[in-house]
Amino acid sequence: MKFNKWTVGLAAAGIVTLPSLTQAVDANMVQTMAASTTLSGYVDVSAQWNLGTGNKNNPAYAYGGAGKADGFNLNVVDLALDKPLDETPWSAGYHVELWFGPDANTLATSQSGAKTISGTDSGEDSFSVTVPGSSSMFAIRQAYVTLRTPIGNGIDWKIGVFDTIVGYESTSSPNNPNFTRSYGYTVEPTTHEGILASYKICDVASVTAGVANTFGPGIGSRNTLFVEDTKVYMVGMTLTAPKSMGWLADSSMTVAYINGFNNAATAGNGDVSHLYAGFTMATPVTGLKAGFALDYRHEHDAVSGGADTWVYGLYGSYQATEKLSMHLRGEYVDDSVGVTTPQATPGGLFELTYTVQYDLWKNVLSRAELRWDHGTSSPAHYGDNGNLRDAVMLVANVAYKF
Repeated sequence: MKFNKWTVGLAAAGIVTLPSLTQAVDANMVQTMAASTTLSGYVDVSAQWNLGTGNKNNPAYAYGGAGKADGFNLNVVDLALDKPLDETPWSAGYHVELWFGPDANTLATSQSGAKTISGTDSGEDSFSVTVPGSSSMFAIRQAYVTLRTPIGNGIDWKIGVFDTIVGYESTSSPNNPNFTRSYGYTVEPTTHEGILASYKICDVASVTAGVANTFGPGIGSRNTLFVEDTKVYMVGMTLTAPKSMGWLADSSMTVAYINGFNNAATAGNGDVSHLYAGFTMATPVTGLKAGFALDYRHEHDAVSGGADTWVYGLYGSYQATEKLSMHLRGEYVDDSVGVTTPQATPGGLFELTYTVQYDLWKNVLSRAELRWDHGTSSPAHYGDNGNLRDAVMLVANVAYKF
């Protein structure tokens, strides 16, 4: 470390000390590095009333269940540190997002209380996988390094733990039009541990492709018998309507496919395939948007000889005023193996959710939601005695975002 002659003179006179100067320089370096990092997050709370059904055999959508029925809930505290890529050719950055609270247990990226599941692939190959536990109320939501390589328009890389490339909804509820998650989100993967490349072909089209350890969210999970050839592969493409298309401008369509080893499998060879197609469309009506989502999940070599789940979703959002918006979601689920039913009973499901959001306070998302789930198969699913086909829920949700 170099000091100018005036600094050396002050040190010789005893007015300053070199160690203090060194600490000051180091502190400035830390401050400079920290200046490019942003801190953000949210605190998500809710109150829920399940009308007349009790709190057993609830609709099996993600982040729901008996633990949130008929009561007040701290859902999750989200903290994120982010240094995004800049415009330089060899840009680098990172993103770290941590979850605290009950929803962190549901996300289940922690290895706390892990267990091992073993099985066989139709009598040919064996597999063994460690499935993460969920008792710590802490999860690494995402943690990855971002890199850019100046090839063509620039390839952006994520290396670490990142969100899946499929899905209409986000794992972070405040980013979604509705508070409760859809069945489409429920059957999708959430995060992957691996590497993901994104490339913008032009203003209209972009592609993503990646490789990960497993289909499921567990950090450090993998097939311990065949690590080298049991991975998950993913590819996706997004098309965005240009400004020249008038009222259709910024409408987008995404198609993505994921295939590979499922760390949560309990039977068969553990492989799962997931196809997703989603479309968000602007309309001629100011403030009105519509959306469609299709999720198809196939579990290979399950006990039943193969398990298929189809989820069809329709979305509508209307921004009535600067503060007031309304959101409607409808879904139909065709579930051959009982992935989305509380008693693991194969059958069909309908779901209709209506959400009103009014942003009264600054930085605060506040909304009220009415959700109706209907089971079409027999025996019926819901309630303490498990013989109701309808489940109705009211929920109030408040989230402070910073």
